[in-house]
Amino acid sequence: MEKSKALNKKTVNKYVPLFVLAVAMLWIKTYVSQKMQFKLDVDGVLQEFLLFINPLGSALLLLSLSFFFKGARKYWSLLLIYTLMSVLLYANVVYFRFFSDFITLPTLFQTQNFGDLGGSIITLIQPTDVLFFVDVIVLAILIGSNRVKKESGNFKTKVILPVITIALAISFFNLALAEKDRPQLLTRGFDRSYIVKYLGMYNYALYDTVETLKSSSQRVLADSDDKTEVLNYTKSNYAKPNEDYFGAAEDMNVVYLHLESFQTFLLDYELDGEEVTPFLNSLIGDQNTLYFDNFFHQTAQGKTSDAEFMLENSLYGLPKGSAFITKGQNTYQAAPAILKDKGYTSAVFHGNNGTFWNRSEIYKSFGYDHFFDIESYTNLTEEDMAEYGVMDKPFFEQSGELLETLPEPFYTKLMTVSHHFPYHINQDLTTIGKATTGDPSVDNYFQTARYADEAIEQFFTQLEESGLDDNTMVVLYGDHYGISDNHNQAMEQILSKEITPVENANLQRVPLFIHVPGMKGGVDHTYGGQIDLLPTVMHMLGVETENYIHFGADLLSEDHEELVTFRNGDYVSPEIYSIGEKYYNPKTGLPLEDAQLEQAEKFQQQSNYELELSDQLVTSDLLRFYTPDGFTPIDPADYNYQNDKVEEAE
Repeated sequence: MEKSKALNKKTVNKYVPLFVLAVAMLWIKTYVSQKMQFKLDVDGVLQEFLLFINPLGSALLLLSLSFFFKGARKYWSLLLIYTLMSVLLYANVVYFRFFSDFITLPTLFQTQNFGDLGGSIITLIQPTDVLFFVDVIVLAILIGSNRVKKESGNFKTKVILPVITIALAISFFNLALAEKDRPQLLTRGFDRSYIVKYLGMYNYALYDTVETLKSSSQRVLADSDDKTEVLNYTKSNYAKPNEDYFGAAEDMNVVYLHLESFQTFLLDYELDGEEVTPFLNSLIGDQNTLYFDNFFHQTAQGKTSDAEFMLENSLYGLPKGSAFITKGQNTYQAAPAILKDKGYTSAVFHGNNGTFWNRSEIYKSFGYDHFFDIESYTNLTEEDMAEYGVMDKPFFEQSGELLETLPEPFYTKLMTVSHHFPYHINQDLTTIGKATTGDPSVDNYFQTARYADEAIEQFFTQLEESGLDDNTMVVLYGDHYGISDNHNQAMEQILSKEITPVENANLQRVPLFIHVPGMKGGVDHTYGGQIDLLPTVMHMLGVETENYIHFGADLLSEDHEELVTFRNGDYVSPEIYSIGEKYYNPKTGLPLEDAQLEQAEKFQQQSNYELELSDQLVTSDLLRFYTPDGFTPIDPADYNYQNDKVEEAE
């Protein structure tokens, strides 16, 4: 008995100092990372204190799991847990550098995208990043050396319990203070940065896991009655068509040009006295083109796939991950399926791998007849390839040829890739110089934008030469931002003004052009977002949308409400901007006056409610319980894209 007590005492004496060192190192590293690497908008002494203390509870709790292992295994389990937590922290740091967001559990299942992201990830890694793992190496050396003798004794409950109790006490104290500063922290709002700011990186990961599992269970528990609230809401917010534009493109072909990473500030921008996008600028004044200068992207972690999701369905993307990945087998009533009943053939053209963003599967659920991916493009040279697929000019050249093989009328979408982060391009292909901010992403951005502009002009020429231009509606839209707010310092040089919260929101504008032969064009100042595109285009094609569940509304309708909801719960309107739970006057950039706060809160409630209903519909797959009159449901098993591939010569 005495020998056993002595052994346990030795274990405590030898192991506990090492454990305390590990907790301290992880705590400080996480705090510094949260402070320096993440833009968390910390405001006030209390939030500063919470940012400092929040890594301690989770570090102490998770590392204390090593106490349950026997003998020398507790030392190696400590190192393993420490390493995994360090990897999680660093992965979020790299992810945040581009996306200004945090990794969620669904994004970890988007593994089919990883192979195509290699180059972009490399550009985000910095030489100083080695410091994230110096402490891991130190801990490994200490554990592996003879200086730390591996005692074979085990910890008893009376030793383990106080450690876990202290860890939980710190965590609950943290949560209590966070709730005091921001009530309903875990139940209100959609912005992950608040969870990290108040509760820390590791507690956020736990919260995200719980929320993801809860979301997965919703589909199983859903029934047909759950659609009623959603249906009532969308019907009450339906905007009837504008008589001047309803049917303006009836029976015409439809071509969407998906403008990768294009932001509105590029239009009419001159770099060293030279227009960056001369062709797109010319479309602004085109007599048959509508240009919307207050059109915003509403994407989240799904980025390009979120834009496509909204474009096809008028449903919001998910708050975490991509619906293309996690909800690919859902029931949808997407544009290709709606138009199929009108005799349209549908196709997507994308010079990338078909599995990227799970497109080869979810397009079947949307009802696309054809999907021409990288395997459909031939005779490509190394110069023809961008990091994410075929460069835009050869892509449009071959896509135009494929387009002419489709039966008319057709509904199609062409996905560009050249203007994609990190905006690398062979200098032999450039026709404009770089900017000189010293920020490579920003400086390169203008060269790839010019190349994309030239490619779009080439495609319009191809349409004219093929004779398709007289009967084709062309919609050009930006999918998401290209320059994140991590580059605001450089953007201030580009725009010659401070990037305030209001200016940052304005930078989320993306282009929207709708070109219809014979239609009266012009510049439309209506506030709208990607969620509004489907009902707008359907009405221009003469297709009524009143019976469909759409969260967007026709941009040309007099009933259109100019309220644009972002995925994190922020919103913009002509009179009020909601940014980070603060309200601003968009004209002055100053906080909103008290007289307008009531309307601001009303808009906020509406935005939050709309996001909740859309999430409920997508997560629970509620469209399987509802079929609009005149709509023929899609069976994904009816679609096979293998015939769209180029067979290899034997």
